[in-house]
Amino acid sequence: MKLSVRRFKTTAIVIMLGLGAMTTHVVAQPSEQVIKVTAKKFDYTPNVIKLKKGVPVVLEFTTEDVLMGFNAPDLGVRADIVPGKVTRVRVVPNKAGTFTFFCDVFCGSGHEDMTGAIVVDE
Repeated sequence: MKLSVRRFKTTAIVIMLGLGAMTTHVVAQPSEQVIKVTAKKFDYTPNVIKLKKGVPVVLEFTTEDVLMGFNAPDLGVRADIVPGKVTRVRVVPNKAGTFTFFCDVFCGSGHEDMTGAIVVDE
């Protein structure tokens, strides 16, 4: 019996450590700019985000409506935006250009118009 209880405790600890790794919390470094982005049916504010190539920023997302998504596939950025919570994503753009982002979680009629752009300058 002791062996199975010990095994259970060890397994529980390993699972908890694994879950902790999946829910990392991004904290902006003192030199990093934080850009607050609000998602609501069917809009991002701001819907144009200007960044500099190679300069890290933290995008801080909030919503009060429903579950939303943020996807900028050309920059490799994806996040769920949960009502009442803050979602932080660190971005370090490695190329200049204009990159579309959009909501990739269906949020109702008008969802397809929920887009914006990240403009990255040299």
